[in-house]
Parts: sequence; C-alpha cells; structure tokens
Amino acid sequence: MDFAAGTVLLVNKPLKWTSFDVVNKIRGALKRKYGSKIKVGHAGTLDPLATGLLIICTGKFTKQIDSYQAQEKEYTGSLLLGATTPTLDAEMQPDKLYPTEHITPDTVRTAAATFIGDIEQMPPAFSALKVNGQTSYSAARKGIELELKPRVVAIREFEITEIELPAVSFRVVCGKGTYIRSLARDLGHALDSGAYLTALCRTRIGDYKLTEAWEVPALLEYINTQP
Repeated sequence: MDFAAGTVLLVNKPLKWTSFDVVNKIRGALKRKYGSKIKVGHAGTLDPLATGLLIICTGKFTKQIDSYQAQEKEYTGSLLLGATTPTLDAEMQPDKLYPTEHITPDTVRTAAATFIGDIEQMPPAFSALKVNGQTSYSAARKGIELELKPRVVAIREFEITEIELPAVSFRVVCGKGTYIRSLARDLGHALDSGAYLTALCRTRIGDYKLTEAWEVPALLEYINTQP
C-alpha cells in the first residue's frame, strides 16, 4: 500500500473508541514509520458505543471521503423497550420509564415496517451536528438545548431479527444521515413506549463489508513492517 499517495483502508472500530481515535492511531503509526505527516480521514462517524466498519482514507483518497459517506449502509444492533436515555443509547442511565405490557412480537414487527421508506427523523441532541457553529453534543452536555431540525432519511430495510421482550435485535439498511439511535427512539414511540439503543455494529458501507476489515492492532503491525 502506498499510504502517502493514497489508499482506502477498511477498519473494525473497537467498542468505546471514537472514530477519531482510530484515525489518530493510524496517523501516528504512519508518522512514526515514514517520518512525515500523511493525510488520514474517516468516511462516516461511528458513536463510541458502536462498533464495525470504518472507511479510512489516506493521501489523495481523502478527497473522496464525501463519496464514501453518501453510500448505503447496513447495521445490526439491539434496543431495549420501556425506557429512554438522554443520549438515546446506553452511554447514560435511563431518565424515563414506560409500560411494555401491551407490546407483543407482532406489534414490534408491524411498527418497524412503518419506518421503511423515506421518513422524517429528528437527530439526537447528543450528535456531531452543528447549529450556529456550536456542536450539538457539546451543548447538550452543558444542558443547553439547540434547535435541531428534522431531516428526511431513507430506510431501505428494517428487519426485526430477534425478540425477547423487552429486548429487540434488528438489521437496518439505510441512506446517508440516518441515526439508528433516533430510529430506536422512534420505534419506542410508535409502540406507545420508549426505547434506547443497547448495541450497534456497522456491517457494510456500499460494497465494502466488515468481514474484509482490519482489526486495529493488526493494521498497526502491518504499517510497522512496511519497507
């Protein structure tokens, strides 16, 4: 691989790492190996509590990041019905509890089907979106509420793969800009309850698959052994 000229790397982001943690690890390894700074960027953020496929671009391929971000994505994950959290995932403790006795596997599948297509989705307060130059998650952590606007996103598939109420596992195929945390929240609302994300893994971006991705330690070792 010619990292300086440009290459595309598929990486499995570890749990609790930020996407920038992965970029910084790779950038640091390249600088130590080659003695000069090489451009490195990622094509699509994953939350710290998510795992899975990151596309990392180096050199001239960093100019193509937008094209990778626009590609269709696939996720698998799980959510818990009956509660919500401020972050819409398990990063924070539940702040509200809701009944679940009325929910059945059939109602879960029926509700999930209503989200397939182009839907309007409100982004999470704890997200990287910027409002008037201020990052939403930074404001949210300070208790400041920014005025976020709903956006139209495309949900191609929303398959419920396992139900052990109140836990639900799923697979989602979606377009650019979709927040799976918001999808979990909205499924809870559709069931007259609450819900938050408990696990998430990105398994595909376009034609790139997680099964083809490097584990971070192996990639760093590979960089270190290059001539």
